[in-house]
Amino acid sequence: MLRERTVVVVILLPTAFAIIAAGGWIFAAGVALVLGLAAAEYAALFRAHGLALSTPLLVAGVAALALGRQADGFGSGPAILAMSGLALMTWHLIDYERGAGRSGTDFAVGLGGVAYLGWVGAYLVSLRSLPDGVWWLLTALPAVWIGDSAAYFIGRAIGRRRLAPRLSPKKTWEGYLAGIVGAAAAGAGFAALWTVAAPTGGVSAGRGLILGAVMGILTPLGDLGISMIKREVQIKDSGTILPGHGGALDRLDSWLWAGVLGYYLVETWLH
Repeated sequence: MLRERTVVVVILLPTAFAIIAAGGWIFAAGVALVLGLAAAEYAALFRAHGLALSTPLLVAGVAALALGRQADGFGSGPAILAMSGLALMTWHLIDYERGAGRSGTDFAVGLGGVAYLGWVGAYLVSLRSLPDGVWWLLTALPAVWIGDSAAYFIGRAIGRRRLAPRLSPKKTWEGYLAGIVGAAAAGAGFAALWTVAAPTGGVSAGRGLILGAVMGILTPLGDLGISMIKREVQIKDSGTILPGHGGALDRLDSWLWAGVLGYYLVETWLH
């Protein structure tokens, strides 16, 4: 398992870095692809639980929101979200007439997926689009990764008090606190490193420390949120696309929160 996880990281990390560095439509397309994969897994989770979500409409709505965020910021988002709602409602009306038994629930869960994965996930594009966005994204995401790793290893070593027994029995308060410290230190360290390259001077170790701490405190809720869904449908991993890591949704759970939290935090510093 450890070998598989390491191989995946070695392959994906340079690719992810290159896409983040490229920015623009290349980055937006990468985000749309990953969010689309996560949306397909989201639909599959609920299908396994007896619902009948429309995977094509869910994936299309999520990807369109990510691409729309690159095209005109928040301008087209409300229209895309509204049209996705109408398309999903139409589909499930037809599906109900054909004999589906839970079309109202199917519609609500599908629209929730478009909003959460698409609208919230698109904040990764918004964060990258800010001044010095590449550096802020390369501070926020590593802070999440290192915070998660610190929480995992410290939790395994000395964790005694369970953080959320129903949602994730292996997570502990000791690991959670270690994750906050690790994320804050990573944020400060990476931001200090990027000050050499960031042209406007907006990136600093102090702000990186704050950003990392926010990531450490709040992004675990994204992880627990997807765990909640998987616990309800009684499935361990959302997919198998990443050997040793699970699916795209498993990897995105904390990133979804990192994008939106990072965006609004950096926005306050810009104004």
